[in-house]
Amino acid sequence: RASTALWMLEEIGAPYELKLLRMKKGEHKSPDYLAINPMGKVPAIQHHGVTVTESSAICAYLADAFPHANLAPALTDPNRGAYYRWMFFAPSCIEPVMAEKAFKRPPVSPQSLGYGDFDSVMTTLSAALSDMEYVAGDRFTAADLVLGATLNFGMMFDVIPKRDVFISYTQRLTARDAYKRSRERENELAAQIEGEI
Repeated sequence: RASTALWMLEEIGAPYELKLLRMKKGEHKSPDYLAINPMGKVPAIQHHGVTVTESSAICAYLADAFPHANLAPALTDPNRGAYYRWMFFAPSCIEPVMAEKAFKRPPVSPQSLGYGDFDSVMTTLSAALSDMEYVAGDRFTAADLVLGATLNFGMMFDVIPKRDVFISYTQRLTARDAYKRSRERENELAAQIEGEI
């Protein structure tokens, strides 16, 4: 999820400072970091005295805080509804079914769960992406970033099926320069951590 926030930071194009937490050393559970995020999870951002956690919330916040990047429909734009829908579809529907599949959880009645079941989530997403290039109008938004990052991760670990519609959508998004820069930065950080071991 930190990768998603890093991609978003590259998309907005504003200067930022990264603070690397070495999770194997438990730095995400230090009192200083727990004061930022009591869950001890990453990512978290601090911007003008505002702390935001949860990658989708971070992306939504940054899209609004940096309107010059044009990553969110205006509040009066009818596409704002689809933007919110798909921005939060990823963590509230896709991630739970990925966890079910990855950890082979026993099935539960779809009526008892806010996200339904794996098949309905995949069918809904496939149908939506087969009809549009981007999920909130005719341009890339932070909702595409969050949705695309989630799909890409799920397909990489074989908990999301590699459907043609998912592959073409994520390939379109990961061809973006900001995505490539974020991966380069992530690789640099990974090499730094490995060098410390």
